[in-house]
Amino acid sequence: MADVNPFRQNYIDGAWVDGGAGRIEVTDPATGDRLAQHALADAVDVDRAVQAARRVHLSGALTAMRPMERGRMVQAMGRYLLEHKDEIARTLTLEQGKPLWESMIEVEGAALYFEYYGNQASTVEGRSIPLGAGYMDWTEYEPFGVSAQIIPWNYPVEMTARSLSAALATGNACVIKSPEMTPLTNAWFAHAAEAVGLPPGAVNVICGLGKDAGAALAGHRDVNQIVFTGSVPTGIAIATAAAQNVVPCVLELGGKSAAIVHADADLDAFENDIRWGIYFNAGQVCSAMSRVIVHESRHDELVERAAKIAKSLSVGPGIERSAFGANMGAMVSDGQRDRALRMIARAEGQGARVGAGGRKPNRPGAFLEPTVLAGVAPDMDIAQQEVFGPVLSVLPFHDDAQAIEIANGTDYGLVAGVFTTDLDRATRAARYLRAGQVFVNEWYAGGVETPFGGYGKSGYGREKGREALWNYVQTKNIAIRLRGH
Repeated sequence: MADVNPFRQNYIDGAWVDGGAGRIEVTDPATGDRLAQHALADAVDVDRAVQAARRVHLSGALTAMRPMERGRMVQAMGRYLLEHKDEIARTLTLEQGKPLWESMIEVEGAALYFEYYGNQASTVEGRSIPLGAGYMDWTEYEPFGVSAQIIPWNYPVEMTARSLSAALATGNACVIKSPEMTPLTNAWFAHAAEAVGLPPGAVNVICGLGKDAGAALAGHRDVNQIVFTGSVPTGIAIATAAAQNVVPCVLELGGKSAAIVHADADLDAFENDIRWGIYFNAGQVCSAMSRVIVHESRHDELVERAAKIAKSLSVGPGIERSAFGANMGAMVSDGQRDRALRMIARAEGQGARVGAGGRKPNRPGAFLEPTVLAGVAPDMDIAQQEVFGPVLSVLPFHDDAQAIEIANGTDYGLVAGVFTTDLDRATRAARYLRAGQVFVNEWYAGGVETPFGGYGKSGYGREKGREALWNYVQTKNIAIRLRGH
């Protein structure tokens, strides 16, 4: 596309630089056309970025600021994103595939993180601890220092904002490893850091392959804290590398999240949850509603309703879909789409029935029809493994205990949902569901203010909300023996 800069560089220590590993091509998944080339970082580039961040941290440039002043700078970064929303959203749609209106929502969501954590900067307060006469004792919270943030390709703007805003608000210097499939929009965080006056080295943005730059960053001895969102195998590799240096991690590793729909649920309202829960961003959402566990008395009706929603969505290039509505863009790549198709075929082979979709449309690009699978059993691969695509699996249940058992019957535990008019039933389910966040009668209820993270193989640590701030600070206790006592 002529309006996308044909070559993008990495941003290290306040300068735009090439990468030691050459260049990588970034393509538009809706067409397969090349959008741009991006500099590709190697281990030397990673070290330069980490050392730049470390110099900023050791200089005290961020920690010497009054927290309220630092918070204002963080908030200003969010305003900068909004000022350039149209351009960022267009680039995001071209590199990632989602509809343009979804990209607009993502940029607005990213700005909200900077607003929220900028406001929180001055609230990270220690406390005094009474030890009796003769002692003065208090705690302080200090930033870890260098925060390494390895970003996923599905929400490259919002996920970067989520960790970067909290890290800067607490006084950390950051190295962002952007996703190699969708690296173009991350440059805007470097522009924002410059625009608000953060010192060079406070924010570094590099694109590199996971096995090279990602591995070098995760295992770097001068990184003090790591945030990663992505797959379970990569998360295990990152945690293993970090453990060699005893570096704490926050890992968000996806899910196979379930909505339990009881016989008394409002299915008219639930149709909206299907629309957003599994077909937003073509289902490439870690907390997607990929399983619906519905009471057997409403199973057939729900399958019919879900199929109606799936068939109502217009599928095509996101750049042509600027208006909010019943439409869906491309998946991020042919490889991701083909993986989803293989999982659908395997589910059919194991006895599932395709209620809608299940095929790639007859057009170029990484498109997949919005899909509904019925007749799914809890032990099928499709009910256990994350598709990361627009594929909804519907499973029946007989009683409340069985519904909970099915919902909890995977290795994951990111989010879950309960749909019922019975508050007692909903609160009981919320207590027994093994998930970091439970939605009742609305999928994706909550916001930047509410903590988010998983149980089991969905990872550990919490992002969003005030809980996220404690990922980026460590506690220091100071105890003084007073003279004369």
